[in-house]
Amino acid sequence: MSLVKPSNLPAAGDKQLEYSFRHTLMGHYLPFGQCTREALIFTDRALQTGLTDNDYYHLMAVYAELPAFPDAAPALQSLKAAGVRCVAFSNGTREAVSQLLESSGLGEFMDDIISVDEVKRFKPDPAVYTHLRTRLESRPENTWLISSNAFDVIGATHAGLRSAWVRRHADAPFDPWGIEPDMTVMDLQALTERLLA
Repeated sequence: MSLVKPSNLPAAGDKQLEYSFRHTLMGHYLPFGQCTREALIFTDRALQTGLTDNDYYHLMAVYAELPAFPDAAPALQSLKAAGVRCVAFSNGTREAVSQLLESSGLGEFMDDIISVDEVKRFKPDPAVYTHLRTRLESRPENTWLISSNAFDVIGATHAGLRSAWVRRHADAPFDPWGIEPDMTVMDLQALTERLLA
């Protein structure tokens, strides 16, 4: 099935994040998978695609097994070999992230999975970054948040962590909030080279 999004409608991924932000602001936490399903239902209704329950099930299953970017495994392998502690820090539940990491072949590189589900708030709430540091028993200046999501990088930087924005598209703008990452790179290999230099 091919869906073409009219220009006046938000993408499902945008709606997914919007719903997680709104749930946090309302103090009404739901697991991220539920926010994803809500966004899929909204997109289905907005585009009038008439998805069936089976379609929803299939699309959610595909989302749970997204492939890794080609640079992810080599970069993580280099970081691990250099003694860097690597953790997956996600809006997803521990179970969902574990499944995703295993299906993408990245699970072996992670020392731990830390989920916002443990504090029932979503990124970029400052509480989730505090929780990350508490779990890691690390100081802010020694804790790096690496993400291609500008909102996550800004949230981590605002909370006092070090941050790197992976700008996967050359024309991608960074939010003009006056909160800049410590580092901007085009891919994880470039990040590894700079961190280990």
